[in-house]
Amino acid sequence: MSSVQPGCLWVVATPIGHRDDLSARAIATLRAVHVVAAEDTRHTRPLLVHHGIDTPLMALHEHNERDAVEAIVRRLVAGESVALVSDAGTPLISDPGFRLVRAARAAGIRCVPIPGACAAIAALSVAGMPSDRFVFEGFLPPKSAARRSRLQQLANESRTVIFYESSHRVAESLADMRDIFGAQRDAVLARELTKLFETVLGEPLGELAVRVAADPDQQRGECVLLVAGRGEEADAKLAEGRRIFAILREELPPAKAAKMAAAISGAPRKALYESEK
Repeated sequence: MSSVQPGCLWVVATPIGHRDDLSARAIATLRAVHVVAAEDTRHTRPLLVHHGIDTPLMALHEHNERDAVEAIVRRLVAGESVALVSDAGTPLISDPGFRLVRAARAAGIRCVPIPGACAAIAALSVAGMPSDRFVFEGFLPPKSAARRSRLQQLANESRTVIFYESSHRVAESLADMRDIFGAQRDAVLARELTKLFETVLGEPLGELAVRVAADPDQQRGECVLLVAGRGEEADAKLAEGRRIFAILREELPPAKAAKMAAAISGAPRKALYESEK
């Protein structure tokens, strides 16, 4: 109990699937605070029970956020300690909590992160895409016209782009991405991360869109979509193609070496051949 300071808001990351991914520090914090503010108390209660935590729960979601924030800030100002959790992952990342944290900070309340799982970062860590620079877009608009308009704005983005998507829209979103970003743009679908049916599929958008549309199993559960930035995948293929071309060129004429290197790497044959000049 002594490790949790009074009058603090603790922003606690919870598992995105596997309950045992809750950190020891998060467990200790959730046990010690006066109340846990949860996006859905029905969802959070089984997690707390699993870890032997009997701290009272209160709801904080998009429909009651204004009133709940005022009540929580009053409790914090009075010296109580409060933990904020979302249904899964790190609060505020496409989840409620922003208004509470902003209001708490405005009231001079200390806000302390208890880091842990985040679906976007977990997906990026296993996607095999450039991760030194990326952009998180959260959920795309549900309507097709607005979604395609937003994707069009991102068509020239050079960083890896990460999206969350609902299971019943993932096939439509992939089809829109294929049409706007191009069928050859590399993409990854990371689905049900840390859960029993976890899958990570990496293919060009054209192939991935067809695969997901044809497989209802890939249209279930929690989905993270990652799309390579424009130019990143082309640069990688060209670099690999040039490396292979240099090796083959020691034994083959330039035209044949370029043709074989292009077939192996996916890089444009003309660009490889011209590198000889």
